[in-house]
Amino acid sequence: MFIEVAKRLQHTEEYYFSKKLREIDELNKAGASVINLGIGSPDLPPHPTVIETLNKYAALPNTHAYQSYKGAPSLRSAIASWYNKYYQVELNPDTEVLPLIGSKEGIMHICMTYLQEGDEALIPNPGYPTYSSAVRLTGAKGVYYDLQEANAWLPDLEALAKQDLSKVKLMWVNYPHMPTGAKADKTFFKDLIAFAKAHRILLCHDNPYSFILTEEPSSLLSIDGAKDVALELNSLSKSSNMAGWRIGMLVGHQDRINEIMRFKSNMDSGMFLPLQMAAAAALELDEDWYTSLNKIYQGRREKVYELLRTLNCDFDDTQVGLFVWASVPASYQDGYALSDDVLKQAAVFITPGGIFGSAGQHYVRVSLCTTETVLQEAIDRIKAKI
Repeated sequence: MFIEVAKRLQHTEEYYFSKKLREIDELNKAGASVINLGIGSPDLPPHPTVIETLNKYAALPNTHAYQSYKGAPSLRSAIASWYNKYYQVELNPDTEVLPLIGSKEGIMHICMTYLQEGDEALIPNPGYPTYSSAVRLTGAKGVYYDLQEANAWLPDLEALAKQDLSKVKLMWVNYPHMPTGAKADKTFFKDLIAFAKAHRILLCHDNPYSFILTEEPSSLLSIDGAKDVALELNSLSKSSNMAGWRIGMLVGHQDRINEIMRFKSNMDSGMFLPLQMAAAAALELDEDWYTSLNKIYQGRREKVYELLRTLNCDFDDTQVGLFVWASVPASYQDGYALSDDVLKQAAVFITPGGIFGSAGQHYVRVSLCTTETVLQEAIDRIKAKI
């Protein structure tokens, strides 16, 4: 080729699921009919009132223009009210709320706003791969902190404090945790805030799973003093079945929101107004919506437990979120080996834990985003073939 990709991309590979979906597509073309239990893309629809609101506003003649970079006031107000109702967090909708075109873009916006060559960022291992790639694309260095099952998948803050943190500007955290489903209580959050203040680190809390199979949604910003050192990302992808709609949010101190707006406003324009109005409708749903959603996921989770027991995997049945995380039996070298075997033998795809970091090497992750009927078919295939 006469031109090479930029240096920032030379060590950034294509996203694992992007490659895997192509492989699965080829298998399906060959007649395999693969059951995909890998990706956490909700298969259920949003609430009917959300669709009605989208249709209503999309049919109006004056809703198709460019929108404010800050988002519609009605959406920002709905986000603030939602945070107050479910997380007991008070937010100023005019200054402390920034709607996003999906929270994944927010990860990149934060990294590009604060990181550059010579900086470091703390990244969980295992953790969402986008944290690593976003940090790398800024030219900064990712410093991984290991999470272990023995410590309930929480970081060892005392051990971290003994490291050289002089170049660390921000720390990615994510509870309920993906991929392990671990929860964090207020005591840990308080310790985390104290750690960040002591070391002058900006905490970036990614919080899209807090409504899925949890008894009470929690937010890092509910801790006193959190806004001084923390930002929080959230999303309607999981809690409202709106993954493809790409609707997220960033909340935090006014100064941080303004700083990130400086980057974001140069990257995109405001979200389509009918989407914003539909998102506001989703945020105004009462608790019955989340209760009914979790009843479905509870039934699916029991089926996933059965599937994992069939594979002789071990798991913690107190984990929450949209997946089940499990350790692989000793008969397999790692999660990749188990995943490949199940795909080859039974045409069922489950995610190897190693894609989330070295600390996930001996684990697999199974999504709850398919029906009990399909999960039973996956169980039957595995029982017949493995």
